[in-house]
Amino acid sequence: MPDLVLRPQRGLPTGLTVPEAELVERFSRSSGPGGQSVNTTDSRVELRWDVAASTALTDEQRARLLARLAGRLVDGALVVVASEQRSQLQNRTAARGRLGNLVAEGLAPPPAERRASRPSRRAKARRVEGKRRRGELKATRRRPGED
Repeated sequence: MPDLVLRPQRGLPTGLTVPEAELVERFSRSSGPGGQSVNTTDSRVELRWDVAASTALTDEQRARLLARLAGRLVDGALVVVASEQRSQLQNRTAARGRLGNLVAEGLAPPPAERRASRPSRRAKARRVEGKRRRGELKATRRRPGED
């Protein structure tokens, strides 16, 4: 299959191309649907990309990916498995898509921190006025002389 190409997006202003030589695919027998052919075809795909040794990333991108995807990495490599389809080709495509999504998600910059704000004086007055009106409404429901 060709190189894995990620289009420009948040965190990847120029996009990213992972050379095919850095992607290692392993095939095995898949469990699940497929009838008798399940026992004979190697349709499960395990796609492995060594993030730590990749030449496609800058040092900054590598550091961000290693930090963000630390829980998913196995010896510095990102491993994705696909076995949903009966076809090996479809599983290969699915695995590459998942790997691309994980890399794009890992390289995206963190969201901006929330700046705390206070309600305006008018907002506070509206809230108090609403509470006062609600109290008056409930007061009208009482029996006369219960005050």
